[in-house]
Amino acid sequence: MRLNKAAKCGTLESNDIFVILTPAESGIEIELESTVEKQFGAHMREVIKNKLVELGVEGVKVQAQDKGALDFTIRARIEAAVARAL
Repeated sequence: MRLNKAAKCGTLESNDIFVILTPAESGIEIELESTVEKQFGAHMREVIKNKLVELGVEGVKVQAQDKGALDFTIRARIEAAVARAL
């Protein structure tokens, strides 16, 4: 499935993640900004990518600013942004 438009979800509050999804030509491109990127960046990218694959989304650019979000919060924000973009 392809996105129709760009969408945002989340906040820049503590324990949350702010996500912007924009349509792209192909693939899944993830730009992540996080204070814990060295420790958890690879895992967070994997959580984002797995949720997009689970939802059947392709051709998307993800910009994420993490403020300490846990996995379930990351998945919820991605799912909500996808719903807004369709």
